Amino acid sequence: MAAVNPGFWAGKRVLLTGHTGFKGAWAAIWLARLGAQVTGLALPPDQTPNLFEMAGVSQLIESRFVDLRNPDAVAAALAGHSFDLVLHMAAQAIVRTSIKDPVGSFAANVMGTAHLLQALRDQPELGAVLVITSDKVYANAETGRAFQEGDPLGGKDPYSASKAATEIVVQSFARTYFDAWGVPVATARGGNVIGGGDYSRDRLTADIVRAAQGGEAVVLRHPEATRPWQHVLDCLAGYFRHLEALATDPATPRALNFGPRPGGPSVTVGELATLGVEALGGQPWRHEPDPNSIEAKSLAIDASLARQALGFESRLDAPEAVALTMDWYRRQAAGEPARGLCQAQIAAYEAR
Repeated sequence: MAAVNPGFWAGKRVLLTGHTGFKGAWAAIWLARLGAQVTGLALPPDQTPNLFEMAGVSQLIESRFVDLRNPDAVAAALAGHSFDLVLHMAAQAIVRTSIKDPVGSFAANVMGTAHLLQALRDQPELGAVLVITSDKVYANAETGRAFQEGDPLGGKDPYSASKAATEIVVQSFARTYFDAWGVPVATARGGNVIGGGDYSRDRLTADIVRAAQGGEAVVLRHPEATRPWQHVLDCLAGYFRHLEALATDPATPRALNFGPRPGGPSVTVGELATLGVEALGGQPWRHEPDPNSIEAKSLAIDASLARQALGFESRLDAPEAVALTMDWYRRQAAGEPARGLCQAQIAAYEAR
């Protein structure tokens, strides 16, 4: 399978949004390792602890705190700077937060993307743009069938709907402006990501770690639910390969799923929680149903097009991803530096 190409990234001027988040911090660390000149735009971290500060990400890249909901602030942040590539990851990414604050979630995810794309129209040297949406962009009838890129978009909760709407916004900007300039603008639909350094609220891995550290049982709302789990390095490697291809091959698809290897076994929330609890020596998880939840019970995506188009597929299955994740937390709790742990896991992943 094709690997990330360090020679492609060396010296590239990369605009990375969302670098203060869990997945964005990993992306910043890896891109800096690849030799890219990275500029990050994002809100300050909204919780403590967080990987951005623990790993000293601001020492590796040029970090700017910018609210993408403010179009003037976005335009000012980009003015006078030229970028080769854009990886847009900034988002309000928590489903239950979107239910509490739907308007804020639409403002961040839909209008934040529109403001960024509008500002990028003034980037004459731009080579490619990749906007990260979600595996939840599809109209989900709970059939258990893995979604493909051509399936209808939808979303019954505000988060899913905001990401589906973002897909339409991206397509409209691409077709109206960027296509005519020969600048490919695409979307990537990643699965449910796990990895060391995630301390987000209402995220399964973070909940497992907090419960284990506190000697408590993690509470699951839907232990029977299935998700396309993948390690953060598999997901980011897919994004990087997609951007590489967009910048070099005009036939590259403008939307790709990234998730577990096609044909791999589905893993329930309960099964993943059991793996995590066993790895950390925590208490067995506890089920507390939420009768008002509208979260999908079944979700799977078909990542075979990424294999066909990019020669890329995930390298880690769910048990391997959980083991790598929990090893990160154990070693960090024992005193190893967060950045060094990330860099070591990146190096091991590259060597696979």
